[in-house]
Amino acid sequence: MPSRKNSPRTRKAGSLVQVIVRDNNVDQAMKALKKKLQREGVFREMKLRNFYEKPSEKRAREKAEAIRRARKLARKRAQRESGVVTARPAPTR
Repeated sequence: MPSRKNSPRTRKAGSLVQVIVRDNNVDQAMKALKKKLQREGVFREMKLRNFYEKPSEKRAREKAEAIRRARKLARKRAQRESGVVTARPAPTR
């Protein structure tokens, strides 16, 4: 069972991301840093905080995200149980 101590949800705000540069290979270090920041959700957070989001809009967005996650999980579960790949429904707007 994976440790929850270092999961993104349990980390304290302001935790530092650290990347070690080996053999003066800055490109590899930048790639590793970008991957870590992506995993931490920093880019998504920056995008969301770029403009003010009303609390009602935030609730609606979070609710829609939760519905999407639940549907995705249900699709994966159904696919595992039946072994059949299901077609993705057309997005509704």
